[in-house]
Amino acid sequence: MIRIGVDIGGTKIEAAALDAGGAFVARVRQANPGDYDAFLQVVKAVVAEAERQAGQTIARVGIGMPGSISTKTGLMRNANSVWMNGRPMREDLTRVLGRPVRMENDANCFALSEATDGAAAGARVVFGAILGTGCGGGIVVDGRTVEGRNGVGGEWGHTPLPWPAPDEYQAHRCWCGRVDCLETWTSGSAFVEDYERATGLKRDGATIVTAARGGEAAAEAALDRYISRLGRALASLCTLLDPDVIVLGGGMSNVDELYDRLPPVVAHYIFSDSFETPIRRALHGDSSGVRGAAWLWPVEE
Repeated sequence: MIRIGVDIGGTKIEAAALDAGGAFVARVRQANPGDYDAFLQVVKAVVAEAERQAGQTIARVGIGMPGSISTKTGLMRNANSVWMNGRPMREDLTRVLGRPVRMENDANCFALSEATDGAAAGARVVFGAILGTGCGGGIVVDGRTVEGRNGVGGEWGHTPLPWPAPDEYQAHRCWCGRVDCLETWTSGSAFVEDYERATGLKRDGATIVTAARGGEAAAEAALDRYISRLGRALASLCTLLDPDVIVLGGGMSNVDELYDRLPPVVAHYIFSDSFETPIRRALHGDSSGVRGAAWLWPVEE
């Protein structure tokens, strides 16, 4: 019952083999070459190495990818690694690996991992938010990812910032071509850019958070703005989906202040007289992507 998951990141490609209990029996990473044909060969190589470490050929391969596959054309779309877009990736990986593959958006894989045996284990409706270089979202209901009729279920990062202040309206153009997507406001990159706009100083997110804890006014203000924006975004999501658990991943999920300060913001904006949904840090951290890809093949299959 061993299965392999492959996590396609912007800078690395990881394959891991999991046993039926979710324990790693193999794990291997290589750099993402940023070229489509070379990328196919790297996926083939990391899967082969995971099989070698596991000591067997494994038929079940799940793949977590940026973007999604168009239900209209069957081609990749919406990947921020734009060289992947317009390619028949499912067919190409099936051919290169010589076996069927299951593919899902990487944020859906993250949510599936945490819903299966992570911070949201046992919950019926789970929303997973990845707050890193970009801003992704994934939905799991009854242990299954929700892709939706058009294949874009969970693409939270490309919905607009709700209840914008005057200086937040028509403020940023997203790489997708639209303006004011959550990716431009609630990603880790957006947090860094917001601080730089306010101060002229370029610092990484961890340094800014440390400065805020030390009482630096500009850093405190940047963290306040970030929590307000993320809380509004989650309130809008909760009014629509009302999940049982929200799980945060990505670099910003390591900011301890989020877990105490987000719930009151969500409670203020949600269309409800109460907000009791737990907001939790991912249990499996940056392993959730590759674990969730493997879990695209349920244990019973």
